Amino acid sequence: MNVHDSERLSGLLEEAGYRAAAEGADADVVVLNTCAVRENADNRLYGNLGHLRPVKDAHPGMQIAVGGCLAQKDRGEIVRRAPWVDVVFGTHNVGSLPVLLERSRHNAEAQVEIVEALEVFPSSLPAKRDSAYSGWVSISVGCNNTCTFCIVPSLRGTEKDRRPGDVLAEVQALVDQGVLEVTLLGQNVNAYGVEFGNRGAFADLLRATGAIEGLERVRFTSPHPREFTDDVIDAMAGTPAVCHQLHMPLQSGSDDVLRRMRRAYRQERYLGIIDRVRATMPDAAITTDVIVGFPGETEGDFQATLDVVAQARFASAFTFQYSKRPGTPAAEMDGQLPKDVVQERYLRLTALQDEISWSENRALIGSTVELLVASGEGSKDAARGRLSGRARDGRLVHFTTADGVRPGDVVETVVTQAAPHFLVADGALLTHRRTRAGDASAADTRPTTPGVLLGMPRIGVPTPA
Repeated sequence: MNVHDSERLSGLLEEAGYRAAAEGADADVVVLNTCAVRENADNRLYGNLGHLRPVKDAHPGMQIAVGGCLAQKDRGEIVRRAPWVDVVFGTHNVGSLPVLLERSRHNAEAQVEIVEALEVFPSSLPAKRDSAYSGWVSISVGCNNTCTFCIVPSLRGTEKDRRPGDVLAEVQALVDQGVLEVTLLGQNVNAYGVEFGNRGAFADLLRATGAIEGLERVRFTSPHPREFTDDVIDAMAGTPAVCHQLHMPLQSGSDDVLRRMRRAYRQERYLGIIDRVRATMPDAAITTDVIVGFPGETEGDFQATLDVVAQARFASAFTFQYSKRPGTPAAEMDGQLPKDVVQERYLRLTALQDEISWSENRALIGSTVELLVASGEGSKDAARGRLSGRARDGRLVHFTTADGVRPGDVVETVVTQAAPHFLVADGALLTHRRTRAGDASAADTRPTTPGVLLGMPRIGVPTPA
């Protein structure tokens, strides 16, 4: 979601007359788009701002802007800790960035503007999209859940849904530009429609999106087990364009921990969803999120998580050590665990999941996969004559390429090797289909005139958390 917000920021700045700085060039403007989910995001922000200070000292007139969730949370604290920052803007006023930069230049002082409620839906803003073949489409912003570990609802606000017609119009516009794949985004996508009184709206939206001619792949992230319905499963299974890929956050396998997390489901319901998805779509790749070391987690609680992971057999998992976020109920709970205990459990969990991922991937050796050729993934294999692509189930595949294959093309090949986090296909391509998206990717239309860079050419570009 932050990556898509960054595309909006790029689009806004280009519309205002800025141009992206060439790689390695001095930038006149640096924008850091931040996350606040975990503590390391704070550390990365202030660390990067510290590195930027001498760069700015050597480049008179350079401006630094900080936006996103940490800006919403820290507000004036950012300028207090880093007075060389020129602009601070929040999650609800992304569209204000060009005006704030101009105002800061004119007034020769920092501009801090934090809006408490959404005024303009981000998807109504221009975007400079990173990909010619794949696009993000927001269907909602904000969240109505009250998970005790999460600070996002207090920073993003309550859920606001876009009307289906607006979503479908944006998807259609992307397809008209040659995009083959869209990912529908929301903090809790399967709660979509509650705001306008239609609890079946997300399943309907999946079917309608998948029916758009020329759109080959539809993905979505992320759902919540509490509102996940069989109608969504049926829409996934019955709509050919919707990929059989599901990211279903678990967070913990312990009912006691889930209760303290205020997750509103229990282990039995979660595993029931997994069973129904697999019964309807045996080829589905299911991924998840897991938090280790939540306050009060016992060894028995952690073992329950390991048991669920072993039973669910996720294709992969995003695993996190609990991060204490000031302002959340969990930060004040008794039973905060020592770092060494959390680390030891984390290593056990990742070892188990790596073993499962590798086993699941080995089972795919010899199978045929359809890949949407990707850019920027697997470039380390270029010397071996490989490119990378995403299978329909979301798995990353490094494959032996052929002349004329470009990012955005579609190929079929056979899996020959497996690793925990990717597959390899070293045989000849079975098919290769050139697409409009591939033609667009081959033509580098990105501006190269130095002017503004949304990143840091000298010290590395920060990736949104």
